[in-house]
Amino acid sequence: MENGGNGQDQGDHPLEEREENQVKKRGVFTEYLDRKMSAADQTAERKRQLSRISASRGGRDVLVYAADFRKGNVTNISITNEDLLPLQDQIAVLEGTAVDVILETPGGFAEAAEDIVHLLRDRFESVSFIIPGWAKSAGTIIVMSGDEILMEPASSLGPIDAQIVRGGKAFSADAFLEGLDDIKEEAVEEKGLNRAYIPILQQISPGEIKAAKNSQKFARVLVTQWLETYKFRNWDHHRSNGRMVTPEDKKRRAGEIADALCRHQDWLSHGRSIKIKDLERLRLEITDYSQDADLFDAIRRYYTLMQMWFEGGPAYKIFETQTSQIFRQVQVQQIKLGQPGAPPPV
Repeated sequence: MENGGNGQDQGDHPLEEREENQVKKRGVFTEYLDRKMSAADQTAERKRQLSRISASRGGRDVLVYAADFRKGNVTNISITNEDLLPLQDQIAVLEGTAVDVILETPGGFAEAAEDIVHLLRDRFESVSFIIPGWAKSAGTIIVMSGDEILMEPASSLGPIDAQIVRGGKAFSADAFLEGLDDIKEEAVEEKGLNRAYIPILQQISPGEIKAAKNSQKFARVLVTQWLETYKFRNWDHHRSNGRMVTPEDKKRRAGEIADALCRHQDWLSHGRSIKIKDLERLRLEITDYSQDADLFDAIRRYYTLMQMWFEGGPAYKIFETQTSQIFRQVQVQQIKLGQPGAPPPV
C-alpha cells in the first residue's frame, strides 16, 4: 500500500501527534506525579493556577482556606478562632474589593465561622466561595454568606449540624437532643425509665440541654441572615411569575433553606454530602463552574496540587493567596513561607 514516502499509513497519526494525544489523556494527578515536581515547583505551579482562577473570574482576588481531612486523627483540623490570625495576615496582602475563597473544611464551631465571615465582609464588597471538594457543617454556614457559590458535580456541602463540647469532646447538638427525645419516648411507651439510662442522665444538666438548643438556633439564625443579606440581595424578580421579590420573600426563602440544611433527621448523617442538585431542589442558586472549561481546569489543577502538598508533608491547614502562604503543620504550629518556591515545612 502506498504510504506517501514517510513510512506511515496516510490514516495514521505521526508519532509526535500520538504522543501528544497520550499526554492529553492523562489525568491531572498523573501528570503532576510524572513530572516529579520539587517543593519549589509545586508552590510555583499552585500560584500559577491561582492566577488562572483570578483571570477567569475577572481579576478577583483569590484566598485559600483549606484543611487536610486525612490528618483529623492527629490534630485539630476544625474551624476555630485560631484561624483568624493567619486569615487576617493573608487578607492583608490582597488589594481588590472582591474575593473568591477556595474553601475545604470538615466544619467546626459556628462562633468561629461567624467571626471569619465578619472578617471577610468587613474587608470586601463582594465575597464568593469556590468548593472544589468538601465544605461541611460550619463550612456550609460560611458558604451561605457568599454572594455566589461555585461548585462542580463532585463538590459537596454538608448538613449544618451545630457542634457542642462535653467532656472535652465535640459532638452533634442535634444528635444529643434527639437522643434525649428517644429516651423520653421510650419511657412513655414503656411507662417507666430504663435503669440503664439513669447514670447517663445524671451527668446531664439542664444548662447543657439549653446550650444545645441555643447552638441549633444560632446556626439557623446565621444562615437565614446571611442568605437574606448577601446571597439574595440582587434577587429582584420571581422566575416563576416575574413578580417583584419583597423583603418578606427573601426572609421566608432564607428561613426555608436554613431549616432544610439544619434538619438533622432528613440528612441522618453529619458527614452526608449535599450536592448541587440537592441545593437546587432547595431553590438555592449554585454556579456550576465545570461549565467553564478554563476555570474548571484551573481549579482542578490547584486542588490536585493542594492535596499533593497535604499528602507529602506535615501541613494540615493552608492559608494562601497568589503571592503568599501560611501553613499550620503537625510538628510546628505555624510557618509562613513568604516567597513562592520556598521549601516545605519540616
